[in-house]
Amino acid sequence: MLTSLRNPQVRTVVRLRNRRHRQAQRRFVIEGRREVACAVEAGWPLGILFHCAELPAGGDALLGRCQAAGVECVETSRAVFARMSYRRTPDGLLAVADTPERTLAELRESPSRCGGSELWLVAAAIRVPGNLGAMLRSADAVGASGVLVADAAVDVFNPNVVRASMGALFSVPLAVAGADAVREWLANRDVRVVLAHPASASDYTEADFTGDLAIVVGSESAGLDDGWRCGRYPAVRVPMAGRVDSLNAATAAAVLLFEARRQRVEAKVVRSMDI
Repeated sequence: MLTSLRNPQVRTVVRLRNRRHRQAQRRFVIEGRREVACAVEAGWPLGILFHCAELPAGGDALLGRCQAAGVECVETSRAVFARMSYRRTPDGLLAVADTPERTLAELRESPSRCGGSELWLVAAAIRVPGNLGAMLRSADAVGASGVLVADAAVDVFNPNVVRASMGALFSVPLAVAGADAVREWLANRDVRVVLAHPASASDYTEADFTGDLAIVVGSESAGLDDGWRCGRYPAVRVPMAGRVDSLNAATAAAVLLFEARRQRVEAKVVRSMDI
């Protein structure tokens, strides 16, 4: 059992909270039973799994599955696990995995699971890890083709992104690139682009979200840059009846994604009736 807070492995895990160390080591932390289970289901190779039998998931069957798969499993004391954990109430499972490449070149034709045509969410310069994680979660929920992180302001392997995504980070196709590269990639695939912008004159319910489409949601404070707001792309807004003038980025993305899903499912039903 690992009991020393000064153990090099413990120090390494703690350092991985920092983006600079994650990038230098090309590793990141996956904490929590749900998140580890999602990673395992998606086939992500785990480098090492720490577990604490004194905590709820520390003796979970998932541990046995990882052991059977050849993952190095290390039991820790409660104090050591608390030191490595970034959660207030850790459940006893924490893995370290290699950071994979996530480039546009790796993405392939990816029909959505709601209507067949492609549906991409572009997260443009999102700065809040929890928002990016929630956007991945919404993309997973509607069966989107994937998420394109343009001009990444936050590391997609930030522990709070992993946690907020509820494991969707491991199931949703994902690429990170500059905004110009994302726009070129979409144009080369003939994917229509619709922007989310609170100043638009068009409500989102008036837009066509069928066909191959990318929905672009900008950062929480600055919104979309001039590269997106160049007049080439139509924009829609979510009407606001209260005193505030906009939703946060993750909520806006969810509203638009589910509208896209609704339209696509209805279109599919209509086509089946015509047949």
